[in-house]
Amino acid sequence: MSETKTAIFPSSGPYTPGIISGGFLFIAGQVGRNAEGKIGETIEEQTKFVIENIGNVLREAGCDFKDVVKTTVYITKPEYLQAYNPIYMQAFPEPRPARATVIAGLVDEKFLIEIEAIAKLP
Repeated sequence: MSETKTAIFPSSGPYTPGIISGGFLFIAGQVGRNAEGKIGETIEEQTKFVIENIGNVLREAGCDFKDVVKTTVYITKPEYLQAYNPIYMQAFPEPRPARATVIAGLVDEKFLIEIEAIAKLP
């Protein structure tokens, strides 16, 4: 049986920001760059940009932050956990999604954080 996939914000690049399949929205890793292309200078600013980017994909798919069931957060330094956590917690209402946080190098050294998410379609 073939599963239908629907692209959210189709991209001419090597990935699609969001895919709907099997009753879920899968959001590709979003980095700390806003819609105008500005990269945040601090972990807090980049986290806000990441949350905005995730929100844009969620809304395009008819979802909201309350629909997110799982996130994976990649940060480049362990000390960033304290700085990004309050911004993250403000975006995701209770019960917050299951989450993994990984210390990792990102595709560009300017990026300090990347978050991917899975949301259940309403």
